[in-house]
Amino acid sequence: MVHTEDASSRKREIEEKLKQEQETLSFIRENLEKSDQQTKGMVSILSSFESRLMQLENSIIPVHKQTENLQRLQENVDKTLSCMDHVISYYHVAKDTDRIIREGPTGRLDEYLACIAKIQKAVEYFQDNNPDSPELNTVKARFEKGKELLEAEFRSLLTRYSKPVPPILILDAIGVDEELEVQEDVVLEHLPEAVLQDIICIAGWLVEYGRNQDFMNVYFQIRSNQLDRSIKGLKDHFRKNSASSGILYSPAVQTKRKDTPTKKAPKRPGTIRKAQNLLKQYSQHGLDGKKGGSNLTPLEGKDDVLDIEIDSYIHCISAFVKLAQSEYALLAEIIPEHHQKKTFDSLIQEALDNLMLEGDNIVSAARRAIMRHDYSAVLTIFPILRHLKMNKSEFDATLQGTAASTKNKLPTLITSMETIGAKALEEFADSIKNDPDKEYNMPKDGTVHELTSNAILFLQQLLDFHETAGAMLASQGTTTSSSSSSSSSSSSSSSLSSPGCKVLGNLQLNLLSKSKVYEDSALSAIFLHNNYNYTLKSLEKSELIQLVTVTQKKAENSYRELIEQQIQMYQHSLSFLLQLKDKERQVIKDKFKGFNDGLEELCKIQKGWAIPDKEQRDFIRQAQRRVVSEAYRAFLHRCANISFTKNPEKYHKYRPEEVEEMIEKLFDTSA
Repeated sequence: MVHTEDASSRKREIEEKLKQEQETLSFIRENLEKSDQQTKGMVSILSSFESRLMQLENSIIPVHKQTENLQRLQENVDKTLSCMDHVISYYHVAKDTDRIIREGPTGRLDEYLACIAKIQKAVEYFQDNNPDSPELNTVKARFEKGKELLEAEFRSLLTRYSKPVPPILILDAIGVDEELEVQEDVVLEHLPEAVLQDIICIAGWLVEYGRNQDFMNVYFQIRSNQLDRSIKGLKDHFRKNSASSGILYSPAVQTKRKDTPTKKAPKRPGTIRKAQNLLKQYSQHGLDGKKGGSNLTPLEGKDDVLDIEIDSYIHCISAFVKLAQSEYALLAEIIPEHHQKKTFDSLIQEALDNLMLEGDNIVSAARRAIMRHDYSAVLTIFPILRHLKMNKSEFDATLQGTAASTKNKLPTLITSMETIGAKALEEFADSIKNDPDKEYNMPKDGTVHELTSNAILFLQQLLDFHETAGAMLASQGTTTSSSSSSSSSSSSSSSLSSPGCKVLGNLQLNLLSKSKVYEDSALSAIFLHNNYNYTLKSLEKSELIQLVTVTQKKAENSYRELIEQQIQMYQHSLSFLLQLKDKERQVIKDKFKGFNDGLEELCKIQKGWAIPDKEQRDFIRQAQRRVVSEAYRAFLHRCANISFTKNPEKYHKYRPEEVEEMIEKLFDTSA
């Protein structure tokens, strides 16, 4: 019973599910039918839309193509109009640019160059498209006028703003201020920056578009003139300031330096003033500072002028190098690279030729002086020659790339100076040997002869330039060159030492000959002593002795022996008065009388003789006093027990102490 109910219940459930599934199936079928209908409707709509699109396309495409054609036509019209405007503008260029071209580029260079560019394009257009048109000639003429005015502006700017460099700036640039521990690197600005940029711009345009190189000639002519004026201005500055006060920097010149522009004169490059001061010292005061008897007179005024000229020339040489370097730096910004060396060569010619001419004049003056046997004039050569050789490498570097004729100018001048200098040294040594023995020219007091002073003075001056003079002699082959292992300094010393020794040897021989002019052998001895002593002391004081001993090792000892010989010869001149060979009365009387008269005459004469060296003067006095006093005392002792007269006081006029006092007054004009 229970089982039957379960089966019925299950059957009902199955039937209900079947009924539900059938309902769902019916719903799906209905929906599928609706979907098919909608699909058919959509296909119909799309087919209709496609048909309409095709109709629209068939209508639009012709319109689009027509529009494109119209746009193309419009563009062509616009381009044609633009070209027409452009072409027409070329016909108006001359008129449009007339005012600006006529007024010139001054003050508006950029605008002016823009106008020139327009004119240039017009020229190119007419040349390419209508070469026979009158407009071409018009714009060509306008272009040439514009180029002409640019060239004029280039010249005008250079002329107006190119000024000589003030001497004080040149002196700063070459570094003559020894008070500064570190020399400032002075930059020489030749043109204002704005002006320089305009000049560079014009030069660039003339090279690229103007096809004109004449402006380069204009440039070097104007700058050459300023370079030469700068150097001449420095020379005039030397003459004015050095001659009046020895100050190279004018107090009136205002500069940007932090310190005062009034400067001390630079260190002299070794001119003849030093030697002339020594001459003045020795001639007026002697070696000991007391007045001697020399008749030498330094020619101070002449030598001061000469010093100024030498200093001026030396500094002008340095100034030329510095100014030329700054000119090349300026030129390199303006002139095309492949024209720079040639333009620079032309630019420096006038100033360089003037310097070389002045150097040649110095050589010629020295040559004329040598012909007159005035060898001191050649001393002007040595400071200049030394400076030229010291600066030759920088000089050569500055002239690098110039013509061979330009480069050879300085070496030619150096060779001329070396030749005339060597000739002067050789002839000076010969002149010392051949100086005549003139009685009227001999010092009356037996002091230092002018020949000795001049010879030593000349050698002292050469000492400052021993390397220059030595190298000069070696280059001329006047002395045997040193071995390759020797240093340049020792080689120069050796080269100069030989002529120095020759001068001293010739001087010694000539002095010996001159001493024979004196009739009094004592005065002859004093003369030789003074000259030998002066020579030795001068050699020692000026360090010439070190130069001489390079080739003559025993020079100092040799002079000391000569001095000692002359002292002994002088002492002998008094001792002979007391030589007594017998004891007869008349002989003793004659000896007393001869001694008294001889002593008085000798003291009278020798009181006026001179021994400038105080040490030597005191030494000779003491030695002479000792010799004479001992001989006189011995004579008195030998005569003490001999009765040779009733009036001994008539003959025995002087006590030994009085004789010593009289000898103490020798070589003293004030006694």
